[in-house]
Amino acid sequence: MASAAAWNDKRFEIIIGRLLRAGVMLAAAWVLAGGIHYLIQFRGEKPDYRAFHGEPADLRYIREIVHEGLELNARALIQFGLLLLIATPIARVAFSVIGFALEEDWMYVGITLAVLTLLIYTFISS
Repeated sequence: MASAAAWNDKRFEIIIGRLLRAGVMLAAAWVLAGGIHYLIQFRGEKPDYRAFHGEPADLRYIREIVHEGLELNARALIQFGLLLLIATPIARVAFSVIGFALEEDWMYVGITLAVLTLLIYTFISS
């Protein structure tokens, strides 16, 4: 029975590793595509490094980032890639809830659900 549990733990770790790797690769590809689109969209513009200009207000909230991204705004595409990067560990925690539930480890299910709730709340409230 111990070897079956170890195999399940090992399999669980492999799946989580693949999930994290896929999330990072997807986010990187998305940011790269947005960056290329940005360079095409704003080619020839000279950057002004004398003053720092943060992101415009329409790119500070998830809803606006998605809306602008659907309109192929290059900055929004880059921001969305960064959101994907942030969402990757959140997906890992969500998958951990499922894994702990399959192992019937209810204490860890509860703790992980609390962490997941806090992460999601923080992610969508900002």
